Amino acid sequence: MSKTLPPTTPPEALGIEGEPAPPPPASRARRLTIAALIAAAALAIAYGFGGTRPEGAEHYGFASLLPPLVTLVLVFVTREVVSSLFLGIVVGGLVSTNYNIIDAYLLPAIGSQSYAVILLVYLWCLGGLIGLWTRTGGAQHFAAWAGRHIVRGPRSAKFFAWLMGLVFHQGGTISTILAGTTVRPVTDAERVSHEEVSYIVDSTASPVATVIPLNAWPIYVGGLIIGTTPLFATEQEAVGFFFQAVPFNFYGILAVVSTLLFALDLLPWEGKKMRRARLRARETGALNAPGSRPLTSDELTTLRVPDAYPTGLIDFLLPLGVLIGVAATGVLKHLPLLFSDGLRAFASQVNVPIAKAFGLSVLSAIVLALLKGMSLQETIDGFIDGAKGVTIGAVILGLAVTLGQVSKSLGTAAYVVEQIAGILNPVILPALFMAVTMGIAFSTGTSWGTYAVFLPIAMPLAWAVKPDPFFLTLCFSAVIGGSVYGDQCSPISDTTILSSVATGADLMDHVTTQLPLATAVAGISMVLYTLLAAFA
Repeated sequence: MSKTLPPTTPPEALGIEGEPAPPPPASRARRLTIAALIAAAALAIAYGFGGTRPEGAEHYGFASLLPPLVTLVLVFVTREVVSSLFLGIVVGGLVSTNYNIIDAYLLPAIGSQSYAVILLVYLWCLGGLIGLWTRTGGAQHFAAWAGRHIVRGPRSAKFFAWLMGLVFHQGGTISTILAGTTVRPVTDAERVSHEEVSYIVDSTASPVATVIPLNAWPIYVGGLIIGTTPLFATEQEAVGFFFQAVPFNFYGILAVVSTLLFALDLLPWEGKKMRRARLRARETGALNAPGSRPLTSDELTTLRVPDAYPTGLIDFLLPLGVLIGVAATGVLKHLPLLFSDGLRAFASQVNVPIAKAFGLSVLSAIVLALLKGMSLQETIDGFIDGAKGVTIGAVILGLAVTLGQVSKSLGTAAYVVEQIAGILNPVILPALFMAVTMGIAFSTGTSWGTYAVFLPIAMPLAWAVKPDPFFLTLCFSAVIGGSVYGDQCSPISDTTILSSVATGADLMDHVTTQLPLATAVAGISMVLYTLLAAFA
């Protein structure tokens, strides 16, 4: 027999009991009417442009933009992600005349190895681990311990979240899952809103990975720019250039610093929605906004600890230690290369075994629970409940991956690049590169995909405009930062979605509260690039 305990926060804060309060009827009707008109117009335009790829072109012209554009407009109008993503995929099918979108797009994307890793590792293992913690009480026990020994209130809880983002600096999905899983029990106990936590976790994922690039990023990006200019004749020169450009990665640096100031309540401006979220959580304990739909469920928040189970810190720290320890082996075992053969040799060997880390972490949690007296049935039920709790995240990610395949097949990025090829003023070129990559990454939900299509064009273009190493560094850094911004803020990005899953936030609440803060940092970065380019 087990005792079912309520969540550590009010049910209305988590959005887990009953249906979320719907918006006012007039507002909902207006939103749905606008969305229906947008969808109908987009479908008609897509059908009209369908199959008209210009001869020899890599894209369908303006129609290549329709799938991500329709998705983004609908998701902001309706605040409903699943239907918006699906309609974007349908529009892509009409443009490409692949009317059977299941065979053409859904099955290849969802059946890919990359999505299988996301589904099995990040979602099921993450959900299963959190579900096990609802049976052992480990996460809540750690939150109580941290509250007594580390955290002294909301500000120190947010700083703890920022610090974990730096610790887990591998970037992207790895960082968001590790940091979000670790800090959520602590921040929940201190009445830190899920909008605040998801922003901190998301803003210390990819930005940190580009500022502390002891990961796969330099090797990947270096491989894209080899041979594009005389400065990148070899892999060693290309990878070395990535590290040399770090001080000029203004978006990455400013994003990390501004998030620290936000965590310490020292940021002079945070945006109206974020301020409302902060005040709501502190004053009422409601961690999510009324009517929100968090990417989690009661399976992940309600404790069902067996009566005789001896909950302890080890229930949280052992699985987390296994997760971090195994993941770190991909870096630590190659550390001697850093001192013997140099940075390039070290970076080329770094390979974080994240699938193995998550699998062993869940296995250690199960074995520990069994050794401490929990029944096998209770343990498996905890894992299954946790996996069920992230189903909506799996659906959204599957559709987001599919939309990425649609954009790739239509040549969306190639079309955007072609449109700006004639704007070549050296003073504004770095800022222009940043703006374009912000748009591409926001529309496609991927920074690495943006690098792949833009860097091989941007680097020789920048060198042709002004063959100066410092100017090239500014353009390169602008592309790195702009792509990270778009990925971080896009509602169809895996890191954005997983930040919401890991912290229990509503996806669109996370997007709309994060967007003003990240955009302000991006704007400052573009001004800095323009000023430096003017004097370069």
